[in-house]
Amino acid sequence: MYSWILWFHIISMVSWFAVLFYLPRLFVYHVENGSNNGFIEVVEVMEMKIYKYIGVPAFWATFLSGTALIVLSTSHYGTNVFAMGGWMHAKLTLVALLIAYFFSLGRFRLKLKENTAYKSGKFFRIYNEIPTLLLMGIVALVIVKPF
Repeated sequence: MYSWILWFHIISMVSWFAVLFYLPRLFVYHVENGSNNGFIEVVEVMEMKIYKYIGVPAFWATFLSGTALIVLSTSHYGTNVFAMGGWMHAKLTLVALLIAYFFSLGRFRLKLKENTAYKSGKFFRIYNEIPTLLLMGIVALVIVKPF
């Protein structure tokens, strides 16, 4: 059962990261084309659908399957994941930052819709790099287990 949950966790995570990578790019287009009302209407629908219909379910699937993996790890590995070393604590810290990032995207989406997000396209281009950096750290911790 553990392997199937791990498989589902990886698939869910890939789906969630598709949203984490793409939504800020839509924000760049949204901000940089603010005077084109027809374009903004289309982008707002895209932002809402990718966040609400792909992002939220993928987040919950990733979160719940990850939690299940932690619970099942005792029987699978013969030890509690938290006893495996500091790498798991570091990974969970990065995951917590990723979750905060995801919910910040939801907040930015609403602010852009209300026309109260006073951020530039450059800001969202830089903000778009955060999930890449977090992913690199998470994968490194899982594979290398440095502490």
